[in-house]
Amino acid sequence: MIGTAGPMTGQYAVFGRQMREGAILAVDDLNAAGGVLGREVELLIGDDRCGPRQAVSVANEMALDGVVFMAGHFCSGASIPASEVYTDEAILQISPASTNPALTVTGGDNVFRVAGRDDQQGTIAGTLIADDYPTGTIAVLHDGSTYGQYLSQAAMVTLAGRGVPVAIFESYPQGLADAGPLVAELDQQNVDVLYVAGYHDDVALIARTLRELGMGTQLIGADALVTDEFHALAGAASDGTLMTFGPDPRNFPEATDVVVRSRAYGFEPEGYVLYTYAAIQVWAEAAERAGTTDTDAIVAEMRDGAFDTVIGRLTFDENGDIEQPAYVWYEWRNGRYWELD
Repeated sequence: MIGTAGPMTGQYAVFGRQMREGAILAVDDLNAAGGVLGREVELLIGDDRCGPRQAVSVANEMALDGVVFMAGHFCSGASIPASEVYTDEAILQISPASTNPALTVTGGDNVFRVAGRDDQQGTIAGTLIADDYPTGTIAVLHDGSTYGQYLSQAAMVTLAGRGVPVAIFESYPQGLADAGPLVAELDQQNVDVLYVAGYHDDVALIARTLRELGMGTQLIGADALVTDEFHALAGAASDGTLMTFGPDPRNFPEATDVVVRSRAYGFEPEGYVLYTYAAIQVWAEAAERAGTTDTDAIVAEMRDGAFDTVIGRLTFDENGDIEQPAYVWYEWRNGRYWELD
């Protein structure tokens, strides 16, 4: 029995749905091929709403139900406290999406991820801003989450190292009801480029407010904008927004069959669908090589092996991070996000 957990309901449910669909596709494919170690795989789905207490509760429930592997969680602020339960209960955890470095750096030997890290992503954002706007007026905002704080700090460190001043560095509360006062401050400072380390719904409101005030500020975000819901909320104000994410695995030949099946089911495999699928692929292959679902044996296989997945060939370092982290730039145009050369 394995599990996936994330925000299946609430503010960030779009990402939970991505994880759920990826997990269902992976388990269906495993079972169609005979299961793992000759046994059918059963999937449990947990809803943590991206909250630390809910995540710990979900982790404890998964342990009581006998789950041997967790493909989760989504938010770093949920994954990190839940990982303590998985470590205590000797359950393998591979997050498809949690990007805060602390998850793997301070986590147990059983904690891995197939996504990149905020220090890598924030550094890339800071580098682009320093290269393209060395004399511009820059603002950096974050939403106070574990994800947003670390991402923005990584960008700030990079900008400071390049000698690029930041006019505004502030936080805003998650679930913004009115971005007017925040954007008015940006307008007063004549901000040329705005880096926002937050989730799609708040960033969409900020984008709309910027354009309603007639501001031409370049908006830059991160992987949390990799959802069609960002455009649904921001409308035409999404146009021109830049963001970082891994190369789109929907374009990888090894993902073609899964992409076709997902679309046939009526679900576009964007964002973390294929990352969740890949996490389960890694577990299944490591279990087959080890000849057991015992966590210690699987971890040993993961430390030494390479795994062919729908997001590419993966190997893991001593922390449990992939050794192929890659971020590229995307731009929102005409209701779609496009990978830039």
